[in-house]
Amino acid sequence: REAELIHGRWAMAAVLGIFVGQAYSGVAWFEAGAQPGAVAPFSFGSLLGTQLLLMGWVESKRWVDFFNPDSQSVEWATPWSRTAENFSNSTGEQGYPGGKFFDPLGLGGDTKDGVYIPDADKLDRLKLAEIKHARLAMLAMLIFYFEAGQGKTPLGALGL
Repeated sequence: REAELIHGRWAMAAVLGIFVGQAYSGVAWFEAGAQPGAVAPFSFGSLLGTQLLLMGWVESKRWVDFFNPDSQSVEWATPWSRTAENFSNSTGEQGYPGGKFFDPLGLGGDTKDGVYIPDADKLDRLKLAEIKHARLAMLAMLIFYFEAGQGKTPLGALGL
């Protein structure tokens, strides 16, 4: 289930990025990397190094937390900021962190006296909506791949 969530979240971001990127630049998503200066002002090496460093750190923390739940929500660098309370997994489920930082609008719970209190009914509805949207986005990406194989873009296939 956690792998489906992670891939679905990336697919939702990708689908939005494909539409916005093409609407903004007019370049097909599968040709964007071939454009000169597409990742300007960064060199490929600096971009790759930054991605490896930052994404590697985040993914290693997720990997450790997968095998030892709640091990990554401890006070370590800033004990005065109540980091563990603000970033802890308040839902108790992998893939759904909750808390004040991950739910700033209070869609899945309320904050009382500075403490985040999750609402089980709201969270269940949001989880169901998220997994449905994630599955739809993964299907959309599959369709985009088939369209790209034919040289079409999503907006082009819609006649826009």
